[in-house]
Amino acid sequence: MLIIYRFLINLVFFFSPLILFLRLIKKKEHKKRFKEKLCFFSKNRGNGKLLWFHGASVGEIQSVIPLIERFEKKKSIKKILITSNTLSSSKVIEKLNFKKVVHQFFPIDTNYHSKKFLNFWKPSAAFFIDSEIWPNMIINLEKNKTPIFVINGRLTKKSFERWKQFRNFSNHIFGKINLCLSSSKISKFYFKKLGVKNLKYLGNLKFAQSENDKLINLSLLKKFIKKRKVWCASSTHYNEEKFCGIVHKFLKKKYKNILTIIVPRHIERSHSIKEELNNLGLKIHEFNSKNKMHKDTDIYIMNSYGKTKSIYSLCDNVFLGGSLIKHGGQNPLEATRYNCNVLHGPNVDNFKEVYNYLGKLNVSFKIQNSLQLFKRLNQLLSKKNNSNVVKLKLKKVGDKILNNTYMEINKHLINEL
Repeated sequence: MLIIYRFLINLVFFFSPLILFLRLIKKKEHKKRFKEKLCFFSKNRGNGKLLWFHGASVGEIQSVIPLIERFEKKKSIKKILITSNTLSSSKVIEKLNFKKVVHQFFPIDTNYHSKKFLNFWKPSAAFFIDSEIWPNMIINLEKNKTPIFVINGRLTKKSFERWKQFRNFSNHIFGKINLCLSSSKISKFYFKKLGVKNLKYLGNLKFAQSENDKLINLSLLKKFIKKRKVWCASSTHYNEEKFCGIVHKFLKKKYKNILTIIVPRHIERSHSIKEELNNLGLKIHEFNSKNKMHKDTDIYIMNSYGKTKSIYSLCDNVFLGGSLIKHGGQNPLEATRYNCNVLHGPNVDNFKEVYNYLGKLNVSFKIQNSLQLFKRLNQLLSKKNNSNVVKLKLKKVGDKILNNTYMEINKHLINEL
């Protein structure tokens, strides 16, 4: 199976110039730094011990920011490398105030490129976040005797079933992981079945909070919504914005001053979202528009990265996207930390245990259709926002998970650092 995998990944590499070109046209790649995916590095390695964290995109990287903050304080660590696959994640990292951190894009996982990457960066330990399992990279890390960690490890049933079809191959790859800290009990079960030997469940790291959370000043929006009813649809995907536009029209029949804020998962879709909502007869204003916001604005589109927390601080009620479509949902914890109620569709398998916990606290609510979302929002818009009790409970849970995770990793790094 390894031979087949290497053939297929080399095929991807063969077509990579065309793939990268098309992604550049769609503005999904950095116009200069895309070459990092081919191991043309834009940063220097420097001297000293280096820890390497890899996550696919924004959500995965954000989940380990509190952990990276802890490691930044260790004098023995001179540099922390973060790799990811997406342009949006690189923009999020740019806004973080780290001193030791550098970001690069993850290379194509050919045997050649993974060796070249490791020979250049020489990590003292490698941390793969969530479900990022790259066979060539893992094989070559083991050859270099570099400790391999999976943190906040997550496997869906679908991914597990795929890996299970190639049992010998999965045991060969997963058996090389030195420590896996799963994000849920079901993921722990899946990882164990696939061959991970050293496995623990300490809780989901997404409960942990950064020490340096900073809000962007959205004074104009804050002033605009002062006398309006407002709700937010965040991390929305294709078709979910239209769904929210329809709900807005229902709400407008009762609340003439209603404002819906939409924060799309991928801001490059903002133009098509605007067109779709205009076709519903709604008046749109975009964050980066030079025009003054009209008093009759229906929908405010946040088409800029790094503003989501600031939006949550202005809203009491948030619908989280990726949950009406078969995507698995998005992380609801960030919204609840700002005392927001979270509404979501039926497809939240990625965060099932988190939603169950929030449901018990009575701050998350499942909806199946636009009428249910309208009815629930209608109830919530007439209530006061949640007290700080939920916020404090979440912080307590997050601090415990973060402390236990940090201590567990340190036990295994004692010889490397």
